[in-house]
Amino acid sequence: MEIIYELKNLIPKKDFKDGLFDLVFKEAKHKNEVGNNKYIQIPPSVTSIRYDAFLNCNSLTSITIPSSVTSIGDRAFANCNGLTFISIPSSVTSIKDDAFLNCTSLTSITIPSSVTSIGLCAFAYCNSLSSISIPSSVTCIGTYVFANCNSLTSIKIPSSVTSIGHVAFAHCKSLKSITIPSSVTFIGYGAFANCNSLTSIKIPSSVTSIGLCAFENCNSLISITIPSSVTSIGDRAFANCNGLTFISIPSSVTSIGDWAFTHCKSLKSITIPSSVTSIGEYTFWNCSSLSSITIPSSVTCIGDRAFYNCSSLSSIYIPKKFVSDMNTIFKNLDLLNIEITYI
Repeated sequence: MEIIYELKNLIPKKDFKDGLFDLVFKEAKHKNEVGNNKYIQIPPSVTSIRYDAFLNCNSLTSITIPSSVTSIGDRAFANCNGLTFISIPSSVTSIKDDAFLNCTSLTSITIPSSVTSIGLCAFAYCNSLSSISIPSSVTCIGTYVFANCNSLTSIKIPSSVTSIGHVAFAHCKSLKSITIPSSVTFIGYGAFANCNSLTSIKIPSSVTSIGLCAFENCNSLISITIPSSVTSIGDRAFANCNGLTFISIPSSVTSIGDWAFTHCKSLKSITIPSSVTSIGEYTFWNCSSLSSITIPSSVTCIGDRAFYNCSSLSSIYIPKKFVSDMNTIFKNLDLLNIEITYI
């Protein structure tokens, strides 16, 4: 039978102070008074849930947070593997780091519009989380916030958000679609890395750079729209995007980083605009479906093995200044059987 336990019964009400909240629970758990309970009701005298308050409470399936609570502390519910649902009241303004980390049974959660900040790793490794609502009060999606949420299929980011942190949605293997609003100016490194089900994405014109490993290993990604506001494509930005067949690089881009499109085995064509001045090392390594490439005269630097093992290349248009570097740039290719035009 499900046990219901109110924390205020553990000690006299007059002694129940916020600063002691986490200590009280730990002591009670140690005495096996509430350690195996499935439901906890927090009394309205509590205004904050302190760090580690319910850390590793594996049997906890439900908890009632009163409207008196304004903050949920670091690791407050981390590793509560039995927790399936939690309602956060509209009084809460901040959810701290690792607050719900590894709550593997949590299927849904509603973040109220009172919340203005969500800490790093707050919902990371919540493997059963299929939906999440981010309110318009949130301006930043921090580092690792929803990383490894394997059941998350879609998410809408509100127009209040200006930045998507490093690894924010990485390893969300079921994520098929995501809408990035025009308010976003920054996408951190690895933000969507290893999102294996993501098929397409549109980057808004407010973004000026695509960061390191931003979409690495997005195997199902077949199309992506890069706006004319972007000036640089970071290292490994689209590495191992095996489903990507075509990409248009806008004339605003001046640099393409190392390994940016490495192992994009389905990439058949790519247009490098005359704004580009540098192409990094191994940038198009093993793009085995790429049949032709035109490198504009604006390019002054091409990294070693930039087109290494592009086995389907039949024609190359390249500035004369790279004549002596051809064997290094196009490593492992039989250049005698490729039509080369020096421009």
